[in-house]
Amino acid sequence: MRPSFSISMALATTVVGFHSYADSINTTTSSLTSTNVAEQKQSLALQISASYADLESSLKAQITEKSLSMPIDKLNSAQPYSTFSSEMQKADLSYRKMKGINNFSDSVLEIRMADETMIDAWKDGKSPLFAFEPSGDDADWQYIEAYDVYGQVHELDVYQMPDVPVFVIDSDGAKELKAGLMAMQAELNQLGMTSQINADGKNSADNTQKQPLIGKARHSISESEPEELNTTQLTKIRLAVDREPWISGKAEIYAIVTGVDASRLEPQIDLVEMPYLDYDKQTYYPNQTIIFWPRYRWGAADIILMEHDDGTNYKELAKLLVKAAEEVLKMIPDPEVQGYVIIPQITSKIIELIPNNILVNDDDFVDVYYTLLQKTPYVDRPGAGGNAVASFTPVTILPTE
Repeated sequence: MRPSFSISMALATTVVGFHSYADSINTTTSSLTSTNVAEQKQSLALQISASYADLESSLKAQITEKSLSMPIDKLNSAQPYSTFSSEMQKADLSYRKMKGINNFSDSVLEIRMADETMIDAWKDGKSPLFAFEPSGDDADWQYIEAYDVYGQVHELDVYQMPDVPVFVIDSDGAKELKAGLMAMQAELNQLGMTSQINADGKNSADNTQKQPLIGKARHSISESEPEELNTTQLTKIRLAVDREPWISGKAEIYAIVTGVDASRLEPQIDLVEMPYLDYDKQTYYPNQTIIFWPRYRWGAADIILMEHDDGTNYKELAKLLVKAAEEVLKMIPDPEVQGYVIIPQITSKIIELIPNNILVNDDDFVDVYYTLLQKTPYVDRPGAGGNAVASFTPVTILPTE
């Protein structure tokens, strides 16, 4: 989902003269990850296309108009004593290791029909093609490469949906993103943060009330006298129109909430799953708790909207987030004097570093909301780049009786 503005516009508030270790981060790792992912999917597409005759019955038993995808490790060959399934399991493990999520998911690679309108033609005997998503920025793609059952290469239009059945070898975006956020959270916590994932409004609120959010330097809470919990909910969101390649499927959006820890002058970064936000030009009403204010100093926080990408190694992304935020804070002599105005500086530095050093495809940055304040409602507020419009409502959660 390409943002409708230049990244440089979002960096207007970045600390002037800021120099951190990240300026010299080698981009080779992220580029290799993206390239290796594409090469692995290409290899799988060719392997599955060559074995289609043996896999056809397994595919037709599991893929329907209502269920367009299946895990590749569930593909069963009709040949006796076939090692195909075990080969797919090894391929999936290799992929998860590349993405840094092997400890957080058992499988993520899948094969899916590109569009439900292709199912009838395929089940009526039309021979399918097997495609994969290229590496790099989709703005630079010249075509989508696909293989037929004879191993011949077909070059498909990037944006026009094919008129023949096409299987896409890809990852389950929702599963991978969920595992990726868990990997990021684990890495953030290992680096000394008390990061959390806000997945579901009610569950997140319940879990947050149970967690030790308020440390020694904060107001104490006794179990016998629980306090109200101030939060902000995302009540409405809409993303601008964007022309995405048909092969990319649904968008997988998540948010990074940035600010300063309530008890110490250290960065605070939380992650937000947004599994409902699949398409542009559609309004969603999630009523999702997105900010828990006891975690943030000065009652202020920023929100970065991101889209999942094949080039992401989530552990490395978590390390970069922490390092970027810490470097900004170190440059400010007395953060308490400036207060919450330093938060956009942290956020802008993160935005600056993400596309250049971890995510190969700049399209992963969707939009950013600077300086959301506690107990302040926002109605149809555009993001800084105009790619998102959202409404935020302050909600006080009462203690459980």
